[in-house]
Amino acid sequence: MTWGNSGQVVLGTLRRFGPGIFLVGILLAESIAVVQAEVQYWSPGSTETRAHARDLGIRIGQYEPGRWNAITDVPGVKVGHVTINKGAGSLRPGEGPVRTGVTVIIPREDVWNKKVPAGAFVLNGTGEMTGLAWVQESGFLEYPIALTNTLNVPRVADGIMNWMITHYPEIGIADDTLTPVIAECDDSRLNDSQGRHVSPDDVVMALESASGGPVREGSVGAGTGMVSYQFKGGIGTASRVLPEVFGGYHLGVLVNANHGRRHELTVSGVPIGRLYTQEVSQSSFSKRPLESTSVTMGDHPSKRQDSGSIIIIIATDAPLDHRQLQRLARRATIGLARTGSISHHGSGDFFLAFSTGNVIPHYPDQATFTMTHLADTHLNPLIQATVEATEEAILNALLQATTVTGRDGQTFEAISIQQLQEILLNYRWESSAGGSPFLPSRK
Repeated sequence: MTWGNSGQVVLGTLRRFGPGIFLVGILLAESIAVVQAEVQYWSPGSTETRAHARDLGIRIGQYEPGRWNAITDVPGVKVGHVTINKGAGSLRPGEGPVRTGVTVIIPREDVWNKKVPAGAFVLNGTGEMTGLAWVQESGFLEYPIALTNTLNVPRVADGIMNWMITHYPEIGIADDTLTPVIAECDDSRLNDSQGRHVSPDDVVMALESASGGPVREGSVGAGTGMVSYQFKGGIGTASRVLPEVFGGYHLGVLVNANHGRRHELTVSGVPIGRLYTQEVSQSSFSKRPLESTSVTMGDHPSKRQDSGSIIIIIATDAPLDHRQLQRLARRATIGLARTGSISHHGSGDFFLAFSTGNVIPHYPDQATFTMTHLADTHLNPLIQATVEATEEAILNALLQATTVTGRDGQTFEAISIQQLQEILLNYRWESSAGGSPFLPSRK
């Protein structure tokens, strides 16, 4: 059984009141579960009940989240997933097993004719986010964003173009052409990436089913085969709403987390990765040192550096221009760093920010048009919201992910919520008592 975010929040709250109330909560969660815009071809039966950072009492920063604590708290933003999760056993290149998918973000309705200001930042370029040259040159975004795996980028771009041409049939004839924004991470540790199993039709399906409201997280969509800090990673999201004195603006972040190494993971300032006592997954792949070592996965020896990648998408309804959105995109690096990332040599870390606070017309009727512009002197609250929501979205990706076994029987475990809670409790108790025996002594 899979519950939406609403059901999980109910369970997380009612569990505190004892088993009787928790059972009632299960029935209630089933009745109010929200069906996210996701299509799953096949899903392994999982009995794991996952949580969000806030369910565990982890409070990041000072600003409050929006209703859904998701990028969809920014009015008009929609998210859709298609998850392809089928097959088991040894890798058969081009056939399976398949642990992959696509996630799409639609900035607003009719974004082709009502473009949104946008800006981007590349922290480390071992990867790809197509279409960035035009975003940086024009200062706007004019189509949906798609996230997927590395080798699937061209097919996903085909899907975006098919959808756009269906909705705007003059594209490439009497209208402009387009250069889709497709951001990739490598999921080949779990997935038959050579098979390029996400089809253009899958992308269209994700776009047509995209919706506002709760967003499915973890091992879904583009996050199906992703690994973060050597735990199962994937899609995560969070949001902030500024106080009215700062404009009451909404800001949301969505990440595809496929980065980092176990010892780096930091949660709310606590070095969780170093304190985590559970053994790493039994697979030779995940137990090996991750610098640059030879490893055999089934019958497929390889020598590669697996530093992973992360994609961060930032949305806001604050009236920001291209330059200011670039500044927000750069500040997402601080939220990323707070979770322990150092942005490894082999990591592809791409950030894109857009604002729905203004409309840039496709073909203006007049030579000039008017935009509202937030003064730079009022930007600090949005900078803080970006840092907070980015950090929390990455934690939610880890906490919402479920254990996945993929190609050649390789398994990446979801982080144990119970063990995480115990480490946080013990660390804080020991720290308040004057020191932590869990950390190496400083000399």
